[in-house]
Amino acid sequence: MSWIRSSKSAALVALLALSLAAVGTAGAISVSPGEVPNETQVGETVTTTVTVDDPFVDMNDQWTLQGSTELTNVSWTVTVLQQGEEVDQASYGEQSFEQALNASNGGDTVEIALTGDTPAVENYTYEPRETYTLYDFASVQGSSTSDLNATSVHHYTNASDSARLAIDDASEAINASSGNSDAENLLNNAISAYENGNFGNAEDLAGQAQNQAEQAQQSAQRNQTILMGVGALVVLAIVVGGVYYWRSNQNEPTKLQ
Repeated sequence: MSWIRSSKSAALVALLALSLAAVGTAGAISVSPGEVPNETQVGETVTTTVTVDDPFVDMNDQWTLQGSTELTNVSWTVTVLQQGEEVDQASYGEQSFEQALNASNGGDTVEIALTGDTPAVENYTYEPRETYTLYDFASVQGSSTSDLNATSVHHYTNASDSARLAIDDASEAINASSGNSDAENLLNNAISAYENGNFGNAEDLAGQAQNQAEQAQQSAQRNQTILMGVGALVVLAIVVGGVYYWRSNQNEPTKLQ
């Protein structure tokens, strides 16, 4: 009983702490990401807009907004709005920027529009997928820097995407076959080739792995069907034998005492 009371007390303390934390952060600065793609092809142009609401709530009257990206050919447009009306705007053309914000100039919203091209992949990794930083925002107040929001996106080329899809298909086939050592070895070799940038070889090895797994699954299904057929024949033989034995006993003449 004491353990139950102790557990309830701990739960109440935790709930109170969460409630106090929620009250402490209510109305604080918030960042609303715009539309972010799940993945983009190398060289593809990406455009998104991030909104910072209540930039001076729980913040100093003066602070610096920092932004960075791994996109290339970058264009930033930072617009400060007060109830929907523009009060300040600045543009930047580098991969990073800093903009000072001042409450005396007004502003209840800051919109950051970003456009750039998807960068090349420097290091291919099958798992986790290779990604680049679409944007990373932070606030600077004096010597203190705090993260606001950051987003990463998967990037690929036509060749790497084809190889990845082939590896995915092979992995699914191996799982469906409940595992096959030869297929798994081929799959591991395919992943190694992928991560070394040998996408044609990776796709070929993945195809072999998939075929090996599918053949193993088909063989297992055939064996199962054969075993089921043999089992059915055994059962049938037992039933027929039992019926024959019963009938034979029924046809025997009754001996006189």
